[in-house]
Amino acid sequence: MHVLVVHNRYSSAQPSGENRVVDEEVELLRAAGHRVDLFERRSDDIAARSLPGKVAVPLLVPWNPAVRTELAARLRAERPDVVHVHNVFPLLSPAVLAGCADAGVPVVATLHNYTQVCPPGTLHRDGRPCEECVGTVAALPAVRHGCYRGSRLATVPLAVSMTVNRRRWWSGVERFFCISATQRDILVRSGMPAERLLVKHNFVPDPGARREGAGEQLLFLGRLTESKGVRLLMAAWDALAADGGPGVPLVLAGAGPMEAEVAAWAAGRDDVRYAGLYDPAECRRAVARSIAVVAPSMSQETFGLVVAEAMAAGVPAVAAGHGAFVELVEDGVSGLLHRPGDADSLASCLRRITADPAANREMGRTARHRYDQSFSPAVGLERLVEGYRTAIAGRSGGADGAPPVGNTNAGPRRDTGAGRKWGQ
Repeated sequence: MHVLVVHNRYSSAQPSGENRVVDEEVELLRAAGHRVDLFERRSDDIAARSLPGKVAVPLLVPWNPAVRTELAARLRAERPDVVHVHNVFPLLSPAVLAGCADAGVPVVATLHNYTQVCPPGTLHRDGRPCEECVGTVAALPAVRHGCYRGSRLATVPLAVSMTVNRRRWWSGVERFFCISATQRDILVRSGMPAERLLVKHNFVPDPGARREGAGEQLLFLGRLTESKGVRLLMAAWDALAADGGPGVPLVLAGAGPMEAEVAAWAAGRDDVRYAGLYDPAECRRAVARSIAVVAPSMSQETFGLVVAEAMAAGVPAVAAGHGAFVELVEDGVSGLLHRPGDADSLASCLRRITADPAANREMGRTARHRYDQSFSPAVGLERLVEGYRTAIAGRSGGADGAPPVGNTNAGPRRDTGAGRKWGQ
């Protein structure tokens, strides 16, 4: 199969899980013998633009006509079987869909977040979940609240793009890959065409090493923001420490807006260590040394790579009991779920996960088994290629992209056809 991957790479200053997913899928497909080419833009390149060029970037967010022309010409020359779209913000824009239509090539798109229904893509505002824009025609609440980077002006291009390109997305993409059933439920409720939404969890490469023994630390690994639950974790840990502590250190690794606050909080403490930003090898080693990975996100995560990575290493997770985490973690079996936003509940789970090493090891074994069944590269490849074939068949079955007869992914979410298809 010949696949053209379309992706606007996020800034290298803030390591992106989405960039990693794209790179790992490309590598997986190529290793399986498929031809994969790339059509990319890089957010890093914005810094090298002239001042007028930088000023023009927001204008390209809703529509970049040059991208349409360039992509269509390349597609006519190379004739791939399918185009796989990932991120198009800020330099590519939904004009890539018009380029694919011009060349008559079917499109699949992975929805890594909620940008189809929420301009910043997080469903989170002011420290709490927010769905004000879900199901609306125009994303006016997001502009009113300045949801993107706390700025109304910066939010406008995203809100305009979401509003004017809604129908183009829904009609121009043969199949959408949702990375959790929770995400799919929300998108169907917003009005997106259910028959085009497939659930395809992200896969995680086997780390090559699993935890040995009981582990030596609790680990937070991710972006240091309030939405990721960092401040909640700090409050829960302080409560634990005041009550004698769990007897093991907490390690926080990552970067982000709260970096200085986290470093100051950890300074001078024996029970907390701020490790900064780990490279991929350091991440794998840190996970394998952990009693549990902590994922206390305040947002409804669409997936949760760090939890799947912990499962691959035979390490249970303590995660917020909402979003995709409830699909990844079976409470009390492969990890623990705490009440979202509740510091006392999180503290209780952290104490519980460290109190019984035998139960923890059993949770780790169960987590690894779940990884083998659902999140391994072999499973990821099968689901990815099957999704491509479904999209190609949908295009060949009619101009409206209707699924072929017998497709078990068609129909309302409650039919759970997508879940059966993907073996959830």
